[in-house]
Amino acid sequence: MRSTEEKTVLLCALDDDVEGLKSLLESLLESANDTQQSENILWEKDEVGRNALFVACTLGRSGIVRELVRNGADVNELTARGYSPLHYAAMWGQLDTLKTLVELNADFQAISFRGEKAVDVARRYDKLDCAEYLAWAEAKQSLQALIEDMRNIIADPEKVQGKLNKEDKTVCINTCSAKSDWIHNTKNATIQDFIEQKKHLEDILAPVLIKLNTQSEAPTKTKKP
Repeated sequence: MRSTEEKTVLLCALDDDVEGLKSLLESLLESANDTQQSENILWEKDEVGRNALFVACTLGRSGIVRELVRNGADVNELTARGYSPLHYAAMWGQLDTLKTLVELNADFQAISFRGEKAVDVARRYDKLDCAEYLAWAEAKQSLQALIEDMRNIIADPEKVQGKLNKEDKTVCINTCSAKSDWIHNTKNATIQDFIEQKKHLEDILAPVLIKLNTQSEAPTKTKKP
């Protein structure tokens, strides 16, 4: 049987005792003989195999989630059946905790053994507010990812040297900046807004991407002796 001390992390999650968890984690990390022992204490599982992070997501303990992740819990940990903390929060309708997980960079694309993402689970359990939020957040992230990917390409000399001229680079930089500003300045943007903004960005960048891909795939000509 586990001691009370060993179960305290789980009990803090159950009781939504954030301050108690902070104190406990500090003392456990200081007293643990090694890293492995510390991890065993912190991430022990309940009788159905859930650690404190999954329990917190099930119950909507957003403060506990933040504290656990801050101390090393993996926000994208998967159960044996492929369920992530995001899946758990979605299926139990914990909207605030979903938002917390998204802020902590939870993976929207994690797939369970049923082939379902968190948004699919939310729909199956009729947690429509969670499904709507996840679809919105994924659309936003998709636009942000395209902006970041394009900026990384432009910043990499090996990828653009001899392929893009100054005007091409300027178009990319200015367009990405404009879309980034739109994300930060637009209040109450809808899923459709993000989809349309991404489509607009893709249309503007298409000629540049064609140049990059065409020249990357072009065979190298061998000089005649």
